Amino acid sequence: MEYLAFVLALSFWWAIIHLITSGLARRNSGSPRLPPGPRPFPIIGNIFQLGNQPHQAAAKLSKTYGPLMTLKLGRRTTIVISSPDLAKEALQKHDQAFSSRTIPDTARAFDHHKFSMTWLPASAQWRSLRKVSAQQIFVPQRLHSTEAIRCKKVQQLVDHVKENCNSGEAVDIGRAAFTTVLNAISNTFFSTDLAEYCSDASQEFLDLVVGTMEEAGRPNIVDYFPALRLVDPQGARRRMNVYFRNFFVVLDGIIDKRLQSRASSLGSKPTSDVLDSLLNLIEEDDAELSCDHMKHLLQDLFAAGTDTTSSTVEWAMTELLHSPKKMAKARKEIEEVLGKDGLVQESNILKLPYLQAIVKETFRLHPPAPFLVPHKAEVDVEMCGFTVPKNAQILVNVWAMGRDSSVWKNPNLFLPERFLDKEIDFKGRDFELIPFGAGRRICPGLPMANRMVHLMLASLVHGFNWKLADEMKPKDIDMREMFGITLHKAEPLLAIPIKSV
Repeated sequence: MEYLAFVLALSFWWAIIHLITSGLARRNSGSPRLPPGPRPFPIIGNIFQLGNQPHQAAAKLSKTYGPLMTLKLGRRTTIVISSPDLAKEALQKHDQAFSSRTIPDTARAFDHHKFSMTWLPASAQWRSLRKVSAQQIFVPQRLHSTEAIRCKKVQQLVDHVKENCNSGEAVDIGRAAFTTVLNAISNTFFSTDLAEYCSDASQEFLDLVVGTMEEAGRPNIVDYFPALRLVDPQGARRRMNVYFRNFFVVLDGIIDKRLQSRASSLGSKPTSDVLDSLLNLIEEDDAELSCDHMKHLLQDLFAAGTDTTSSTVEWAMTELLHSPKKMAKARKEIEEVLGKDGLVQESNILKLPYLQAIVKETFRLHPPAPFLVPHKAEVDVEMCGFTVPKNAQILVNVWAMGRDSSVWKNPNLFLPERFLDKEIDFKGRDFELIPFGAGRRICPGLPMANRMVHLMLASLVHGFNWKLADEMKPKDIDMREMFGITLHKAEPLLAIPIKSV
């Protein structure tokens, strides 16, 4: 404790000296005209003004200071963008200038930032990983060839819900969706399941992934004061090291087993899954992909794919249970296309415009990543007559955009119909893809995630009637959010399935 107190005191005085010297330097050299923002406190800046729900606090501040706003978070200058037009300008027009990442200290665990497609700058190494993702994982041919896997895993979800329906037990919607997505991804990548619906292993992996995403998104004093990096006063990097270590233990076991199978003449017939494709690339003479790159790439895809997709399904079901008339409307549309007992296929989704509108409205109110993944300015950039300075962190507040009354009518209401009225040229029309980023940093897994969300949601709505657990009424549903790099429900959604009549 004495050592920690000493380091904190040393950092405090170092920060004061740096502020004085940097202030004098700016006075002598002239500082850029930053976008407006709340007056920062000495040393800490605006940290405390963000609280434990930074996306909401930043949205409130933007109403005073505008859609292009400066915050001082300790030593870090942060520019917050809160309008779709400015987001498009930043992520498309200034795509190259803002293509790098601000790396949180937790991303340095296991040197993840040196291998991760998420955190690498837009370098040759990053382009190689992006190319691998596009050509080996998310290529349309593979998406088409793995459709049967996704449908099979969603059918297993329906079977699991039927068991709960027969026993009258509530379903944890988020956990069930997570297990479904996890097995869909693991079968696409490894040709095997990684979890079962009534298994502690599933919950352990869920805790592992959710813990990773929460730790990455939780405010960390080291990110505001880099001088504290060696101390790690909140223990965030130490906890992230544990998460990564446990994940790689599972992954190494799968890879070692596959390598043994490939090396053995008695091994089973070679598979054509993602793991085999990646191992083939690694074994090439001029390979651009290393084993470390592959493992960290898979970690990125598993964490992001399972967490965001299952969370979206949980939020969509929450909104539908909160609005029973919209649930009934969605069920009626699906029945008109499939009949009473038809099975939902991916080809049916295009015939379900109201279901698609529900998903879009869910993304608007509950974006998977409320600030996206932080960007970083590589050079000074002029926007709206202000300067976004080099090395500034760029946060795109998608949550604020989705609830902006100047963009959306009745922004806090769940109204899927707003995406169906072709006569309304609403200002938010260009908002639809922003929750997934834009430009070269757009989410590469969007096509697969989109299919899984629609397929699971349609199957849950079509197959069952639902009532809330514990005799809860729709108006009593807990809609609170738990902030992280992704946005979860603060309390899990528990609902009891009832057989459709």
